[in-house]
Amino acid sequence: QVQLVESGGGSVQTGGSLRLSCEVSRSSKCMGWFRQAPGDEREGVASIFTADGSTYYGDSVKGRFTISQDTAKNTLYLQMNSLKPEDTNIYYCAADLGLSNIECRGVMTGSIAPNFGYWGQGTQVTVSS
Repeated sequence: QVQLVESGGGSVQTGGSLRLSCEVSRSSKCMGWFRQAPGDEREGVASIFTADGSTYYGDSVKGRFTISQDTAKNTLYLQMNSLKPEDTNIYYCAADLGLSNIECRGVMTGSIAPNFGYWGQGTQVTVSS
C-alpha cells in the first residue's frame, strides 16, 4: 500500500510559478504527475523513474515544468514555471511499484496507459490571464 498526499496548489497569474509537493509513504519504481478536469481525459504531465532519476514530460509542459524527487524525504515535486491559463486543472501525483523505465517513459508519450497503482487526492491549480 502506498499513500500519497499532495500540496502546493493555488492560484497564480499567467507567467507565474508554483511548486507542487507529494509526500509518499514508501519508495516506488515510477512516480508521476497527471492532470485531469472532471469529464476530461487524464493527461500525463511528468514522470520519474526513481532508481536512476530519469525524467519524462508531456509535450505541453516541456521546458516549463520540472519533476524531481527527494529520496530522503520520500517527496516528489513538480516545479511549474511560465504558467498559462491552459495549465488550469486538478493535478494528481501517482506511484507504481512495478513499472519499468520504458513504461515510465511510455505513460508520458501515450504509448502506455497511465494505470498507476496509487493516486493522491489531487490539488487544484488555477492560472488566470
